[in-house]
Amino acid sequence: MNLSAAFFQTVLRKRCFRPYKQAKVDQHLLLFPLTYMNNSGLVCRYVIPRRYTVDQLIVMCDTLDLPAGMIRVRQGGSSAGQKGLQSIIDELGSADFTRIYIGIGRPKENQSVIEHVLGKAQETEERRLLQQGIQAASSALITLLEGATVGEVAGEYNRKNSHS
Repeated sequence: MNLSAAFFQTVLRKRCFRPYKQAKVDQHLLLFPLTYMNNSGLVCRYVIPRRYTVDQLIVMCDTLDLPAGMIRVRQGGSSAGQKGLQSIIDELGSADFTRIYIGIGRPKENQSVIEHVLGKAQETEERRLLQQGIQAASSALITLLEGATVGEVAGEYNRKNSHS
């Protein structure tokens, strides 16, 4: 998310006594949880339903289920075992928000899931692919914020991924 803030040429600032950093981009609010990712849902209570609705929420997160660098855009669904998403679903009581998944691929042999998810990409090619995925996810986010529907963005970006 810090990279998305940089993409929008804005700085995320910490709100006093709040578990997140934020930045305003036009009428949109970018949030970066300062909690453990498995507790990301705690941030939702500060902005939903006070200022926004569940269907206005767009969550960017990693996923092991896509190769490194691929993205997938979708509306609703389960957490698929992603504990940060499950925390958000539990806090909101709804899964009807948009997700932009950034693929990080599966761990290599002799590497745990935790090491893979929390570690840094060792190979130059893997880092390049992850950076490419972050750029694509940021572009998809901008397209959504400019008013495109989730279906339109999914059709564009999910299709691009299948040809890569």
